[in-house]
Amino acid sequence: MKAESEQKTLFPFDRSRLTRFAWLSIAAALITIALKTIAYLLTGSVGLLSDAIESVVNLAGAAMALGMLTIAALPPDDNHSYGHSKAEYFSSVVEGILIIVAAGSIGYAAINRLIYPRPLEQLGFGLIVSVFASLINFGASRILMKAGKQYNSITLEADAQHLMTDVWTSAGVLVGVGVVALTKWLPLDAIMGLVVAANIIWTGVKLIRRSISGLMDVALPESEMQAVEVVLQKYRQKGVEFHAIRTRQAASRRFVSIHVLVPGAWTVHDAHHVAENIEHDIHTALGEAVVITHVEPVEDELSMDDIELDR
Repeated sequence: MKAESEQKTLFPFDRSRLTRFAWLSIAAALITIALKTIAYLLTGSVGLLSDAIESVVNLAGAAMALGMLTIAALPPDDNHSYGHSKAEYFSSVVEGILIIVAAGSIGYAAINRLIYPRPLEQLGFGLIVSVFASLINFGASRILMKAGKQYNSITLEADAQHLMTDVWTSAGVLVGVGVVALTKWLPLDAIMGLVVAANIIWTGVKLIRRSISGLMDVALPESEMQAVEVVLQKYRQKGVEFHAIRTRQAASRRFVSIHVLVPGAWTVHDAHHVAENIEHDIHTALGEAVVITHVEPVEDELSMDDIELDR
């Protein structure tokens, strides 16, 4: 079909290649786990321990992302005629849950340190090691975010946001440890650990909410709906009307369904070509999208009886 051939021309990118970014995230997580664990063992800081625990969550999330990106890249089959792109949402949900579990562990360790404070040691070298680990996370996060936006992958964006949260968390911990070194007020290290835990929980909740929205077939965002409206307005000027416009998003793929009301005097040939052009223009405006049109005569009153989803 015409729409299928144009989609291949517009989107030749093989999405299975996105797994290389997941491998990058796994490598970054392994390196930062090692570095932050060393920093904790050198200093005894519960803040740095919380940082190391979050990096373990990063590793689990990256492994999940690798698996889901592999599944999402599979072509449509008899049991999944719309493809496997929704698999990316499962990665975000699991990562969000892991983040919240890690936050609980961090909070427990911080409360225990508040009750039983302990002096910090070898802060200078420990902080240097932690800063180096944060720079690795920052670099990986920027690469993943750029790829996520370029290839419209919620999995890569979620992984990038998680890594960036890790960077800001590390910055907060480093400030806390530095202040402890200057003031000798030991409870501040544990308090910073609790702040880190709260921040991580919020990140996990946002990831889960976003993924659930996708699994519930949330409509396209306002900016993309406006892009669709621009296309439709061009055809309204030619005497074409529209109704029953429905949209949803399944990770990288968008779906648009619309009824096209044309003058009854048009031939089937003319109406079909207009519908094909509308599909093409919406597809071009949105990117990776499946556009389905249903042509109806605008003068026929029956055309107004099938607007609802359950007609």
